[in-house]
Amino acid sequence: MAKFTDQAYLENEQYRDSSNLDTRANLHDRFSTNPQGWFAWMFDTLETLPGEGKVLDLGCGAGGLWRSHPERIPAGWIITLGDLSEGMLLSTWRRLVVTKRAYKYEKMDAQQIPYPDGSFDIVIANHMLYHVPDLPRALREIRRVLKPGGKLVASTVGKIHMQEIEGLIKQIGLGPSYTPFQAAFSLENGQAELEKYFQDVKLMHYEDSLRITEIEPLIAYIRSRSGAAEVLPEQFETLRTFLEAEMRAKQALLVHKDSGLFLATC
Repeated sequence: MAKFTDQAYLENEQYRDSSNLDTRANLHDRFSTNPQGWFAWMFDTLETLPGEGKVLDLGCGAGGLWRSHPERIPAGWIITLGDLSEGMLLSTWRRLVVTKRAYKYEKMDAQQIPYPDGSFDIVIANHMLYHVPDLPRALREIRRVLKPGGKLVASTVGKIHMQEIEGLIKQIGLGPSYTPFQAAFSLENGQAELEKYFQDVKLMHYEDSLRITEIEPLIAYIRSRSGAAEVLPEQFETLRTFLEAEMRAKQALLVHKDSGLFLATC
């Protein structure tokens, strides 16, 4: 099993807390070329949804969506934040407790959501369905816990997403346990997968790229990936030397992003 769908690895190592996710988010926050920002763009979609109801953020990560624009969260939403990792939920609670909003935090597996049928009006799955070992099972569960007419907001990436960084990773090699990222739920196949369980599936693309002008945040990003612990220090020094030469020659490293979301109705 690849590490990006290995639940034991995801829960106990990669996402035992928010540190790896924070490192990767930092690269996007600092060097994305679209000034709107991913979460602001997501809220444009969320604002088209009902202003009252029960919401499940499935695989909530570090709670970045809810921290980003608290003023845009409908007052009538009752929000449950679920994640496979208790450590991630703790990190999220620490960041959101100061907002004084009554979020519910619950450890859960997307393949077995611990709620009765028709419990939620909206389910949000932000860049997480590609981590689920059994995608059809997870989609059936999401469909089950949504009310009739309920909405799923599921974001993901496409096949060319961050391809330049994957090239750098191949250049140094992240060790025998590293598997190049392959999204089982992607922009390319997501429509077909969702249409098996949902009606009126719409795809929206977010136009963006990275223009990276500093080396250390990029190296930190690569260090946060699975398999990085096996990389020798001299391999990272070789990468740093290569990147320094690239920066001198080009002033920046341009990285393509390919991301978006599906809005699906029960």
